[in-house]
Amino acid sequence: MTTKHQNRGLVKQGKNDAAVINLPYPKLRDDFIQVKTIAVALNPADWQDLEEQELKPGSPPLLIGCDYSGIVEAIGKDVSKDLKIGDRVMGFAHGTNVDNHEDGTFAEHITAKGDLTIRIPPSLSFTDVATVPCGVGTAALALYRHLGLPLLPETVAGSPWILVYGGSSASGSIAIQFAKLSGLKVVTTCSPRNFDFVRGLGADAVFDYRDPGCTRQIRELTSDTLKLVLDTIATSETAEVSTQAMSSSKGGIYCNLMGVDSPRKDVKAVFFLGYTGLGETYTFLGEEWPVVPEDYELVKKVLALSEGLLEDGKIKPHPAAVRPGGLGGILSGMMDLKNKKISGEKLVYVIGKED
Repeated sequence: MTTKHQNRGLVKQGKNDAAVINLPYPKLRDDFIQVKTIAVALNPADWQDLEEQELKPGSPPLLIGCDYSGIVEAIGKDVSKDLKIGDRVMGFAHGTNVDNHEDGTFAEHITAKGDLTIRIPPSLSFTDVATVPCGVGTAALALYRHLGLPLLPETVAGSPWILVYGGSSASGSIAIQFAKLSGLKVVTTCSPRNFDFVRGLGADAVFDYRDPGCTRQIRELTSDTLKLVLDTIATSETAEVSTQAMSSSKGGIYCNLMGVDSPRKDVKAVFFLGYTGLGETYTFLGEEWPVVPEDYELVKKVLALSEGLLEDGKIKPHPAAVRPGGLGGILSGMMDLKNKKISGEKLVYVIGKED
């Protein structure tokens, strides 16, 4: 039987240096919960953060990982969400966090922000839902904060178009579904092998991002009215395609996840990090980012809404590719993700078992 003195996790020990090691049982902070981790999902940030910078001498190893699902073991005194010990939950954390080395998910026992958890519907498994939390947090900030959509259950009048570039990505698939629920028409891009997948999520139209004519086709489809874009891939090339597909006369907002500039002066580029949704200060590439209370409150509301949407089947989890190996297998998966070997699914690893 596992005791509170036993814990193992995958940590960053230095630049490009990660290993599974023995860890202390995580401390319970007042607005956090302790979780027995059952499954975790991989995100690009996992390998990107591992490569970004050296740790300062004497720094403790940093727990990697953002998405998790698991079982509530303890609840901090300031958690307001109605949770009970033994609840099946999912959520996300700031993995590889230089400001708090325990803030990650790739461990047998973790801590997570209590009010940012989603109770798992009975019909879904731990591995099904491990792919969900980061995608929901990203969609919340992109759609309802930076692109200015009204929060559900309100919808947008007139059914305007939105382009979700990279619709078969984990963030893209969740964003498509929320955009449809919010009353938008969705055009998206992905590889042809994923066309049926994104159509099944509700996309009204889909184009091959490799097709040099896709910008013209999107403009024709949208009658040159497209003003809203979420680019989940976010490179200079995807920024060019995304902004050229937008209205030639009205500009718009180009929202992206990697700080890419807009190639067009009349299109506003908006960059955000999902970590602001956690309600904690953090350091990213040496720069301190303050708490943004409205981001935290928004993400909390959208995560709470997601419980009912998932239970009713109105939001479907991104497909999970469950791989063997537990904590020891994650590094291989991170490299496959870095090398763009994963498409239309999210890698999931089982870390623990239900008692």
